[in-house]
Amino acid sequence: MTPESHSQTPDRPAGDDDARPAPPPGCPAHGRGAGGLARLHESDDLKKLYERLREDHGPVAPVLVHDDVPLWIVLGHAESQQLVRSPAQFTKDSRIWSALRDGLVKPDHPLMPHIAWQPMCAHAEGEQHRRWRGAIDTAVAATDFRGLRRHVNRSVQRVVNRFCEAGEADLVSQYAEHLPMAVMCHVLGMPDDYDDRMVQAARDMIRGTETAIASNAFVMEALNRLTARRRKEPQDDFTGHLVSHPAGLSDEEVSQHLRVVLIAAYEATANLLANVLRQVLIDPRFRSQLNGGQMTVPQAVEQLLWDEPPFSTIFAYYAKQDTELGGQRIRKGDGLLFAPAPANVDPRVRPDPTADMQGNRSHLAFGGGTHECPGQDIGRVIAEVGVDALLMRLPDVELSCAEEELTFAESIASRHLVSLPVHFTPRPQQEITQAPSHEVIAPSPAAYDWQIGGIPRQGAAEAAVSATPATPATPATVSVGGGDAGAGAVTSGGGMPGAGPVPGPAPTAVPVPPPPARPEPPKGAWQRFLRWWRGY
Repeated sequence: MTPESHSQTPDRPAGDDDARPAPPPGCPAHGRGAGGLARLHESDDLKKLYERLREDHGPVAPVLVHDDVPLWIVLGHAESQQLVRSPAQFTKDSRIWSALRDGLVKPDHPLMPHIAWQPMCAHAEGEQHRRWRGAIDTAVAATDFRGLRRHVNRSVQRVVNRFCEAGEADLVSQYAEHLPMAVMCHVLGMPDDYDDRMVQAARDMIRGTETAIASNAFVMEALNRLTARRRKEPQDDFTGHLVSHPAGLSDEEVSQHLRVVLIAAYEATANLLANVLRQVLIDPRFRSQLNGGQMTVPQAVEQLLWDEPPFSTIFAYYAKQDTELGGQRIRKGDGLLFAPAPANVDPRVRPDPTADMQGNRSHLAFGGGTHECPGQDIGRVIAEVGVDALLMRLPDVELSCAEEELTFAESIASRHLVSLPVHFTPRPQQEITQAPSHEVIAPSPAAYDWQIGGIPRQGAAEAAVSATPATPATPATVSVGGGDAGAGAVTSGGGMPGAGPVPGPAPTAVPVPPPPARPEPPKGAWQRFLRWWRGY
């Protein structure tokens, strides 16, 4: 954006700005900079700001970001598609950005982790982009999505086990912010790096705070270690496929692309998961449609991708030549923000923003064109299974506050639900390898003393019942693990002896460990499909 494009007010005497008091919050002039342009990073309500910008400027509007760096923001749906699908006119290579060349963007600018050119496909074009993007697409294509669903289910079990016995939780800080990071660390091949610090660093980076650069360094250090490890110890995971790809990516190229995949997939999925759960909890109609089968979880996810896209804006595109977009004159070197949030509610394509959009995937939540999000299907799986499995574990989960008390932390990049307090019936922990269920599953049989004639360590008291006259048990009359037992049956793990007369001492025998309990296979085609879909 050239200086003339944002100098829309006459010059004032020097010192005039200092003599005037700053406008109070809520005043239309609050959060405005040079030329009366809105400062995106100071807005208290970006949704309202987007609509005001649409009214004042149309589908493409001039704005300011940190340090009053000028940019255009693209608000229209059609204009957004033109932006991402016109590589001859717009690029993601920030090295041509006028504000950067002119020194307006300082090295410590909060948005530099997103804007500064880096050796990765998100900032490249042409042959270089095809080389890098090809490696990413190959790694994504190698993903075993059925195995991924199984791992998401197990990660849900681990995360929910942390709070299921308490009867209350915050589904943002204790669930939505942890599940995607746990899964993505597994996908990349770094499960041991998943911890609270990694979650906090990811959140800090995407918010563009003053410590974003330090958080970026923390994440990159972990990814650099992972890349070096895969060079020495190849494995069949996402990083292994990047390292071994015929394109011959360098260590730096691999690490930078891992960062893009990790942070983009994490942030998008954490926000999406929180937003879908919030909608389930605040909208009885939405929840009843899910419970009644009128809406599937994937359909619910797509609806929220329209209503609350995980990223409000995506940094950034740059004009390769003088051009026109949305009625605005765009100069060569101008920067433009791709903005899914306002574009998804463009009145020209969605006159009623509350309309049901099920089955319509023309939203812009995952971008478009050559830079469309390559890992969107991984994010969808995490969100879909994450919602479904949580509701299976906690079917009576309810919001613990009024809907109006829920708040969002907004940044230019995203609108993040701060907390989602809930309560539910306290439930016991479950084995991570079993399918998430709201039913109380009997604990696995006690460990055996593996000696000849040994008996379970727990249940020895039950075995002592052999001192009572008893009828010799046959295989058909002994039930282990709590199944239906007939007269004279003995159950392990706390079961009671049967009511029938049991003469004679019970024979001593070497115990055989019972096979692990298996859920009864579903009988109907739909139940079999659901079982496969959930990864079990």
